[in-house]
Amino acid sequence: MRKLWIGATLLLVLWGGVSWWNKRPLHPPPGVLAPDIPEQVDIDDGAQLQHGDVTLTTRARFTLTARVLSRADYSWGADAKLIPEDLALGWGRMSDSAVLANIDISQSGRFYYWQVKQFPIPRREIETHSANMHMIPADPGVLYELKKVRPGEVVHIEGFLVDASRPGGWRWKTSMTRDDVGAGACELVYVESLEIDTP
Repeated sequence: MRKLWIGATLLLVLWGGVSWWNKRPLHPPPGVLAPDIPEQVDIDDGAQLQHGDVTLTTRARFTLTARVLSRADYSWGADAKLIPEDLALGWGRMSDSAVLANIDISQSGRFYYWQVKQFPIPRREIETHSANMHMIPADPGVLYELKKVRPGEVVHIEGFLVDASRPGGWRWKTSMTRDDVGAGACELVYVESLEIDTP
């Protein structure tokens, strides 16, 4: 019995080590890696997509190339089935290692947090050039690609901003601007394609 317990423990430690290794951060040299702001084309009468028991209503066509600042994986609960991963993403100077070296970044509870001792760039630029985005994979292939994403990489994402709803009144609305902060400022992104675009 004791041998079984030790074997199971070693297996868990090994699995955790492999998981960390596969998702360990990259540390690219200084320089802006993703200079362009996200592209958004609003949709007046959005289409409805069914994702299990969730109805997704498309609000805008959405394309961005951004640096991954942090990632958070979710595996428990109904929300995790819809949105298994959040990516904190940065573009413009928020994709520059020289700037990011002065910003502490974390994720918790579906939010993205940052802290500075001294601002390397204006506060408003940090707020408008980075965002926490909830990733809804369109298919198993996209989910596979999402699971491989590492902080420090540059990703190119194409898809839609969507609102989500379930029978019974549950709703989750996407942000439609990069200028907002706080609760409700996260984008719900229905990801049709994701490519690693690190130089």
